[in-house]
Amino acid sequence: MDVAERFDLSALLAASEAMTLAGKGALVTYSRKIFIPLTQLCRDVCHYCTFAIPPSRTASPYLPRTEILALARAGAAAGCREALFTLGDRPELRYSSARAALDEQGQETTLSLLRDMAELVFAETGLLPHLNPGLMMASDFAMLRPVAASMGLMLESASERLCEKGMPHHGSPDKQPSARLATIEAAGIAQVPFTSGILIGIGETRRERVEALIALRDSHARHGHIQEVIVQNFRAKPGTRMADAPEPTLEEHLWTIAMARLLLGPGMTIQAPPNLHAPEALGALLRAGVNDWGGVSPVTPDHVNPEAPWPHLERLEQATQAAGRTLRERLAIGPAHALEPEKWLDPAFVPSVRRQTDGRGLPIVEMWRPGGSDDMPAPLPKGTGAAVAILHDIVGRAIAGKRLDVPDIVRLFEAEGPEVSHLVATADELRRGTVGDKVTFVINRNINYTNICLYRCGFCAFSKGTAKTLRGPAYRLDLEEIGHRAAEAVTRGATEVCLQGGIHPDYDGNTYLAIVEAVRRAAPDIHIHAFSPLEISHGASTLGLSLHDYLTRLKNSGLDTLPGTAAEILDDRVRAIICPDKLTTAQWLEVMRNAHRIGLRTTATIMFGHVDRYDDWARHLLAIRDLQADTGGFTEFVPLPFVHMEAPNWRRGQARSGPSARECLLMHAVARLVLHPLVPNIQASWVKLGEAGIAAMLSAGVNDLGGTLMDESITRAAGGAQGQCRDIAWMTAITDRAGRQLRQRTTLYGEVSARVAMEEPA
Repeated sequence: MDVAERFDLSALLAASEAMTLAGKGALVTYSRKIFIPLTQLCRDVCHYCTFAIPPSRTASPYLPRTEILALARAGAAAGCREALFTLGDRPELRYSSARAALDEQGQETTLSLLRDMAELVFAETGLLPHLNPGLMMASDFAMLRPVAASMGLMLESASERLCEKGMPHHGSPDKQPSARLATIEAAGIAQVPFTSGILIGIGETRRERVEALIALRDSHARHGHIQEVIVQNFRAKPGTRMADAPEPTLEEHLWTIAMARLLLGPGMTIQAPPNLHAPEALGALLRAGVNDWGGVSPVTPDHVNPEAPWPHLERLEQATQAAGRTLRERLAIGPAHALEPEKWLDPAFVPSVRRQTDGRGLPIVEMWRPGGSDDMPAPLPKGTGAAVAILHDIVGRAIAGKRLDVPDIVRLFEAEGPEVSHLVATADELRRGTVGDKVTFVINRNINYTNICLYRCGFCAFSKGTAKTLRGPAYRLDLEEIGHRAAEAVTRGATEVCLQGGIHPDYDGNTYLAIVEAVRRAAPDIHIHAFSPLEISHGASTLGLSLHDYLTRLKNSGLDTLPGTAAEILDDRVRAIICPDKLTTAQWLEVMRNAHRIGLRTTATIMFGHVDRYDDWARHLLAIRDLQADTGGFTEFVPLPFVHMEAPNWRRGQARSGPSARECLLMHAVARLVLHPLVPNIQASWVKLGEAGIAAMLSAGVNDLGGTLMDESITRAAGGAQGQCRDIAWMTAITDRAGRQLRQRTTLYGEVSARVAMEEPA
């Protein structure tokens, strides 16, 4: 504290801003919510409060159920995601009318009524309840946690002095700092995502503010539960005992915000209400260390500060952008806690939170999802973000071909607003310098020879049992049909067949050898691109052969290259969730290493947007890069956005709803940067992204559109709506609009000597 006092305000603000940008980037969040004042009766008598009123000033001690539902439905219709329940502390202990109203409704306490109303709002509208009930004990948290996505209690101050006679908390038993700290501690033990904070300007000293912040820091260090800390400035209100008390200056508020940032660190979310200062002060609050504006409602007023209306969301966004920051919506549960919903939420909320959020725990607000029929938006705002400069060093090392580390790559994936535009443009310039402006594709046919599989990957809607399922019957193609489809592909201009299927219980290593031989007999000159590492591993193990020996037999039988599928996410934490019986990361990489060593080139993929996080993506990219540095065997990298619609784990509420448009852009752009110069070709999947998505990726470092496919069925089984085949004319139209030239290639990115037009799909 004494050290902080020796620095002038400008030095503190500069240090705080640097820490904020390092930890949070340019991102500033807010929650789109409604406020539900369950009761304005309160047993406390805080001398600055106008929220609490006596029974004589209200028609009913508690807001009626019908009005609560009306507010919630209005909020849902306005795009809100949070229902903030505000209420006084246990009014039944002071007012007989409150006790009588609870008895009439069959409720034991105000908190039991709150439980029922929160449960009702979530069930009827899907809004995530955030509860501010005042002091609570362990039993209260046990009762309320199943109906709340988060809760909160302002510490306000850790000073017992403010509870003495003549001070603002005198006569308010719920404002005793020891009791409030006990509630905050109990929330941590109960694993409740929690909001707290301090109120400045009510007679406390700077030292007492710091002591309160340290108390919050220490509780969070023990439990990790505090999702945001509010630094709120006192506003004098007419009709209160403190109506004439001086309000803290903007400079005093900025000093306290900066101290909060420096004490709580770069990872903590620090909030200041945007309606308690003049609009022109918002930029200063951000520079002081704020990275969250709290709840802003398009429907209901701020019941705690009704004299200060919320800024219109457009004006709030403009003020945020003017400070070089990017405004984004969040949920009632903060992003860090939303990434671990099973830990921090009752099971009732887990599916809702998972399905709404992206890989950093923030809601995806656009309607587009991979595989759907809507056009993908291209979120490329103009301008310069306050944190773009932080990316320059990372990007510079990538362009120089240096290996980045996981935190560097995570920071790239966290890019927002103008940062995204910067990374996309940089990746595309790197693409231009590496492979030129041509966009390549291969004419190929998918042959998925069986959808019967021993494995039960949680994301797979293609795999079937032996009975009919939602999207069609189980099947197994015989060798004659596989050969027929390969020969037919040649007549339609294909240079490649891609063969993959489920792990049928009757299949062994000889099965895959027979499939290759059948294709080679039927189409002697076709390039055979076949078998995921899982199929290779299965085939080798069933014949008792090493990977090297089995791959050699496949190569001698006519196999040319391997698809890099079954990679999903090359991180065993994720694989244990989505495909626990599948290959481990090391096993997948070992198949590829052996293939490369005997001269079989392969592709590499990532399937992202389900239960994975940005650090998982980073480790995946580095695993591909490191193997490529050793073997040089990968021809291309193919990001595959998770298509959720029919995926079993999504239908069970265990996965997100695929990546956002921002994440898709960044995956392609960041892959170009991270894998440079070792993997020169970055492919975009039209099956997952659609026409608008492909067009966007062509400006984000992509130089290849994959294959025409003819019979795509895996994404279609997952609910994909982009069709089974795309012709050359379709691809040409997209590349022409992008100012690029389309070129047919071979599987190994060689020239096709005589371009043969593919027949129009039936």
